[in-house]
Amino acid sequence: MANSETAKPAPSRRAQTAGSDAQQHLLRAAAELFYREGVRAVGVDAVVERAGVNKMSLYRQFSSKDDLVVAYLEQSDEQFFRRVEESFAKHPGEPKKQIVQYFEDLAERASKDDYRGCPFVNVSAEFPDPSHPARLCVLNNKTKLMQRLNEICTAAGARDPGELANGLALLIEGIYASSQTYGPGCGPIKVAPLVAAQLVAQACGDAPVK
Repeated sequence: MANSETAKPAPSRRAQTAGSDAQQHLLRAAAELFYREGVRAVGVDAVVERAGVNKMSLYRQFSSKDDLVVAYLEQSDEQFFRRVEESFAKHPGEPKKQIVQYFEDLAERASKDDYRGCPFVNVSAEFPDPSHPARLCVLNNKTKLMQRLNEICTAAGARDPGELANGLALLIEGIYASSQTYGPGCGPIKVAPLVAAQLVAQACGDAPVK
């Protein structure tokens, strides 16, 4: 007869991963897979496999795949604006230089081999319904970006801050698209900081920012 006191096998990695740890593993896995392969192309099975948890753990943390996608985009939003403010912080009190610095940093990031563009642009292409929760996250991100651009363009002394902000937003979207069509480190990306400096100079009526 088997000994009832025989030691049981150690729990698997999946069994050990629970609660907030499971949520972080799932978000990290989702971010990697969604960004690299696309949201619709990645099923929840692939996410739980990469995260090292079981499917039940996923649905304890997220009510649906859409819920997971929203969490991924909210995290991406935080990361995006943290990078924006880190760029601006390199030239405190000098909004014109802050703007150009952001484009220099974005151009550098968009020139890396693993860069897959803007996660919000990618998601908007996958979800045509503007009322979908993922598309609402996209709208929120872009709305906040326009507000921040308007603030810094106003601080830079632009004659028409809204017009400059729109021009800069268009340039940002151009970098995202060029990184995927022309490829990392392409000419359109490299010239973007110079174009940003010219837009700022024209809007503010002075020489291009050095």
